[in-house]
Amino acid sequence: MTGGVLAWIASRWSSSVCRWISLVAMIINFVIVIVLWIESFSFMEQTGSPWLIKFTEPWVPSFGIDFSFALDGLSLLMLVLTFFLGILAVLTSWKEIQYKTGFFHFNLLWVIAGITGVFLTVDLFMFYFFWEVMLIPMYFLIGIWGHENRTYAAYKFFIFTQASGLLMLLAILGLYFIHGNQTGTYTFDYFQLLNTPLSLKVARWLMLGFLAAFIVKLPVVPFHTWLPDAHTEAPTAGSLILAGLLLKTGAYGLLRFVVPLFPEAAVEIAPWAMLLGVVGIIYGAILAFAQTDLKRLVAYTSVSHMGFVMLGVFAFNELALQGVVMQMITHGISTGALFILAGSLYERIHTRDITTMGGFWAKVPFMGTVALVFVLASLGLPGLGNFVAEFLTLIGAWQSNPILTVFATLGLVAATVYSLRIMQKVFLGPELINKILPDFSVREKIIMVPLVVAIIWLGLFPQPVLNTTKKVIEQVQINVEFLIEAKASHTSDHLDKHQGIKSEGGAYE
Repeated sequence: MTGGVLAWIASRWSSSVCRWISLVAMIINFVIVIVLWIESFSFMEQTGSPWLIKFTEPWVPSFGIDFSFALDGLSLLMLVLTFFLGILAVLTSWKEIQYKTGFFHFNLLWVIAGITGVFLTVDLFMFYFFWEVMLIPMYFLIGIWGHENRTYAAYKFFIFTQASGLLMLLAILGLYFIHGNQTGTYTFDYFQLLNTPLSLKVARWLMLGFLAAFIVKLPVVPFHTWLPDAHTEAPTAGSLILAGLLLKTGAYGLLRFVVPLFPEAAVEIAPWAMLLGVVGIIYGAILAFAQTDLKRLVAYTSVSHMGFVMLGVFAFNELALQGVVMQMITHGISTGALFILAGSLYERIHTRDITTMGGFWAKVPFMGTVALVFVLASLGLPGLGNFVAEFLTLIGAWQSNPILTVFATLGLVAATVYSLRIMQKVFLGPELINKILPDFSVREKIIMVPLVVAIIWLGLFPQPVLNTTKKVIEQVQINVEFLIEAKASHTSDHLDKHQGIKSEGGAYE
């Protein structure tokens, strides 16, 4: 937040200085989370606790609102991804954004600040605050620096996200008052609200409020229609943040809030949620194949890939949940890279219509090679990160619902079709545009090479990521397994245990 304000002020004297301020702010944050990640391995071995850091400072004690933040393996990985892509977003916009530069970087850094807050806060009032902090700067990024139809896309993004966010606010307030009436303590503290006894009917309605916000942001079919427009019209850095980070806040919300706070209601809705995930996988893939606008094509691939998140979260086993975490990270890298490629092509030929492209490989071999890596990652080629994510998700989902898993695998076949179509239409075939195309500049290589290294590293050595989130995933799994067991036995002893022995982290002792 400080970096954004300084960049906006500095732009009065120099656009170059404001870019450097943004870049330095991102690098400082990235270094901090990398150090924390390295330290986390020894910390978790020594303590056995999933929570690495907790910070609480009373803000409005009379209403039970605190500045309350906590870092565990899941939020740590999300922050690593956030600042990694944040650095690349600043570099991507270096030449593209030439007017209102300071205000652009202010909005870019405040979107990332909002995302950071979402991944860190464990006070539900503050969570909603940061959820809204993400919304308004992204609205400006699309509406001011977007393409031809940017105003429509910005309004649509704002209405979808704001409306669903208000439903989540109502659910948060409902949980707040119910907990207060039962215990006499009115608080927005996540750890205290975890222990709130709820009837199934009440839990169902409160869960739907949270679910509305998260499945719109994810997005899940049929609540996805804002996404292709927002992606298509946003500047390249905006598309990168949208695909790489904003969608992940929806997935994070499912893992952090929906399942731990309302496990019984989540178990009840699981088959329908998995069905929506499979519909999204297939529907998104079909529509991706139908697109001729390159950015719109990549946007629909996000709808397809995020269907795996819904499938995995509601499969409720460790393999599927680990696959979900991997999908959140690898999708952010691979799809973000494809949006950067689309932006680079648009800068050179001023069109996104793939039917007018062709034969670019001979002119821009470095760009073509990078594009091939991420196209293969998108279709789930073994050796690249997306394969690990989708493979784990499907293995886990098979244990829960074999029939839906079979249909989900059809999405992988469709992914092969739409991914290879990108290579065929853009880089191979006859040359339809007769003009000189410069290959990647040094700045663009600095952006793309780390992305290539990251997606290959995640494909070959995913274990550090899996180890980081292991304790978090185990907690989610234990909670749900206990409930399923209690539901199957229908004994009052089980139900008494369900309400009484949650620990501070949300797992059962």
